Amino acid sequence: MPELPEVESIKNELLPLIVGRRVSSVTLFWAGIVRLPSVEEFCSRLIGQRLTGVARRGKYLIFSLTSGKALIIHLKMTGSLLLKPASTEPDKFIRAILYLDKEIQLCFRDPRKLGVMWLVEDTNSIVGKLGPEPLEASFTPQILLKRLNNRTAPIKALLCDQTFIAGIGNMYADEALFAARIHPLRSGKSLSQDEAKRLHHSIKRVLLSAIGYKGASVDTYLRPSGELGTAHLQFQVAHRLSGNLCPVCGTLIERIVVRNRGTYFCPQCQPYDNSIYQGV
Repeated sequence: MPELPEVESIKNELLPLIVGRRVSSVTLFWAGIVRLPSVEEFCSRLIGQRLTGVARRGKYLIFSLTSGKALIIHLKMTGSLLLKPASTEPDKFIRAILYLDKEIQLCFRDPRKLGVMWLVEDTNSIVGKLGPEPLEASFTPQILLKRLNNRTAPIKALLCDQTFIAGIGNMYADEALFAARIHPLRSGKSLSQDEAKRLHHSIKRVLLSAIGYKGASVDTYLRPSGELGTAHLQFQVAHRLSGNLCPVCGTLIERIVVRNRGTYFCPQCQPYDNSIYQGV
C-alpha cells in the first residue's frame, strides 16, 4: 500500500488542481525523505519551478517541472499526498510540504517514514527497471504468457515483482488470482494459455474497478482531499479476516505466506495441485 489504483487515483485528483502552479517554498520535517540530490539542492532546485504534469509509472508519481527535471515520489507503505490550504498546521506525520502559489500546500504524510523523493533529470534512473504497465494496450495476454514462460516462482510472487509487472501489489494480486481461479502457489510456467488469458483479464478488471472506487483505504491511505478510498469494500478475499467465507462458494477463506507476503485465497475456487506446483 499504496498500489497502482491508489497512486493512479492520487494522480487523477492532483492533475487538475496543481498543474501550472509554482513551488514557492519547500519545508522538510524529515530530511531522510530525500534520496537525490542533497537536501539543500533538492529544495533550491524546486523553488520557483512550475509543475507541468503529473504521471504515474508503477507505484511511482512523476511530477514534471519547467526546468526539465522531474520530482519522483514513492509513497511506500503508509504515505499519502494531501492538498491543504497554506494556513493549515501540519500534523505530526507530515514529513514534507511543497508550498504552491494560490495559497495551497502539497503535504507528504507518512506515519512510518518509509516514503522517498527524488529530483532527477532522467526518470529512467529511478523507474527504468519496472515491468510493463498492466493497464496499457501493449500489455496483452500473449505478453503475459511470454513473461510467465520458464518462471518457477509462485504466481503470487511474480505479480508482486515490480520488474515483472509494474504497480500490482499484495492485495490486488490476491484479488486478481481469486477472480482468475488460480492458486497463489502455482508456478508461473505452469499456467496454460487459457489461464494466462483469464489472469490477464482479471488483472485489468480488478485494477480498473479499484480505480473507480478511488483506491482502497485498508490502512493509512488517504486521497489528496483527505477522504478515504472505498475499493476495499469490494474485496472478495484480500484482507479478509479468519472465519470469513468465500463469496462464491461459501468455503472458509485461507491465509498463507508466499515469499513473506500474507496471501488470501479460497481453497475451493482456487484448487491446489501438487503435480503443478513448483517451490515457494
